[in-house]
Amino acid sequence: MSEMTAEQAHLFVHNVVLGILKNESRTTRSVLAAVPNANLDYRPDPSAKTANELLRHIASADNFFLKSVVDGAFVPGSVKIPEDVKTQEEVVEWYGREYRSNFDAVTKLSGEQLIKMVDFRGLFERPAYTFLQAGLLHTVHHRGQLSTYLRPMGGKVPAIYGESYDSAEAKKAAQALV
Repeated sequence: MSEMTAEQAHLFVHNVVLGILKNESRTTRSVLAAVPNANLDYRPDPSAKTANELLRHIASADNFFLKSVVDGAFVPGSVKIPEDVKTQEEVVEWYGREYRSNFDAVTKLSGEQLIKMVDFRGLFERPAYTFLQAGLLHTVHHRGQLSTYLRPMGGKVPAIYGESYDSAEAKKAAQALV
């Protein structure tokens, strides 16, 4: 695979990647918002992360990948949910605020910044723009895990890639009221 030029990377990110990231962040936010506060300690297996651990991991890691692309470096601890952010609602609010800021910063990157080689924790180096997709795939993976927790926790699964049973039922209920 040949590397992109700065101009190609800029066009690709602005014409393709940013739209995908914006849509996926809305979906991520809806999954995070569906987590019931009453059952944050839920885990389907003793070796699985709790719902709260997944909730916080998704919110922070999604922002960590964006910030790392903006910074041109993966700096451990550069994105942390404040200790006083405890409830699901607070995490969702923090996620949205941070994501908007980091997303906006990505939109301002030059082509040269997007093709800059970035070291991923000493494991490998890739152009910065490739970590936008890597971060998205990471988020989608963990979002899928968290979405499987929702019903057993007493929550409702939101529409992710099309309607879910729960979102269809909510739609029917809303139409019945009209």
